[in-house]
Amino acid sequence: MTEPAPNAPETAATPERACANCGTPLLGPHCYRCGQPVDGLVRHFGSIMGDFLDTVLNIDARVFRTLWPLLAKPAYLSREYFAGRRVRYVSPVRLFVFLSIVTFFVAQLIWTWGPGSVNFDDRDDIDKATTVEEVVAARDDALAGLETARQKVPDVPGARAGITRGEARVRAKAERRIAELERKAPATAANGDEDVPPLEFNGRPWDPKTNPVRIGWLPGFANDWVNRQVGKGQANIAGLQKDPDRLKNAVLSALPSTLFVLLPIFALMLKIAYFFKRRLYMEHLIVALHSHAFLCLALLVVFGFNRLGAAVPALSGLAGWGEGLTFLWMPIYLLLMQKRVYGQGWAMTLLKYCVLGVCYFVLLTFGVVATILASLVWA
Repeated sequence: MTEPAPNAPETAATPERACANCGTPLLGPHCYRCGQPVDGLVRHFGSIMGDFLDTVLNIDARVFRTLWPLLAKPAYLSREYFAGRRVRYVSPVRLFVFLSIVTFFVAQLIWTWGPGSVNFDDRDDIDKATTVEEVVAARDDALAGLETARQKVPDVPGARAGITRGEARVRAKAERRIAELERKAPATAANGDEDVPPLEFNGRPWDPKTNPVRIGWLPGFANDWVNRQVGKGQANIAGLQKDPDRLKNAVLSALPSTLFVLLPIFALMLKIAYFFKRRLYMEHLIVALHSHAFLCLALLVVFGFNRLGAAVPALSGLAGWGEGLTFLWMPIYLLLMQKRVYGQGWAMTLLKYCVLGVCYFVLLTFGVVATILASLVWA
């Protein structure tokens, strides 16, 4: 019988670790069968904070590897993502969300609208007049200006017809305004602030009772809601004209969510434009995310040049060139990105680039206008 060597180490069988959820043997920090992590939240708080800091530092490391290609290498990140090299860069969704929030937050800090920069009053002197005498004076001034213009127009048939029609419109407007004043009709907003122009519907000042907004295909409760929003917007106009930054802050706060809504629409437009490329919709969405993230980063660069020029007057000329070149780089970058991702010839790429640009600009305009209208109500 052979005895073990006296100095031989004793080996004890290590029990195999298994997933607490499904019992599958564990090969790493996650179960490869059900995906449950080995370490949950029921552990020492210090270890949880360590994991959190490690995650944050990892994100920071990827940010430095992501921002330069995003700014200077059109389509690089998208092609890397499609090639499967994803873990070394910040994910497209997180990148866009982070940059959009930072960009519009910085814009709120450095961009200000001075008093008088927001003016909702487009009335002429006749509409603004509060007495009959003021109406008459404004009417006479307008007619005198038209008469001066008449003297400068050659005396040929039809050449002065437009001036004659203008005079008729001025007289009709003056008569209507005088009639309103004589009836003591409300010429100011419902909240009594004379600095606020009245909102007009059907040619008359809006009033929730005597002249409300009525949309025929909407039920009564919906029309009541619309009129309540109109009243809120009218009540906010005076404050927004005195403090335009309230409107600016409301618009800039809402724009990131507006862009997030437009993103899938832009991806759908890319899908239609490059239908025969047989690319998945999600590929177009990745391109849209990287495009919007680039625009946000470029705006941050513009803001940086702007602040540099303001802080160091000696560098204002250089900063101005930097702003201009960055603005010029934006459309060139997007064109090169579209060309490199989809690989079509320059003629088709330029055609689709222009069509997509015009369509998206229209959508963005509608989105911004809706954002401003919403800001008027909720500012």
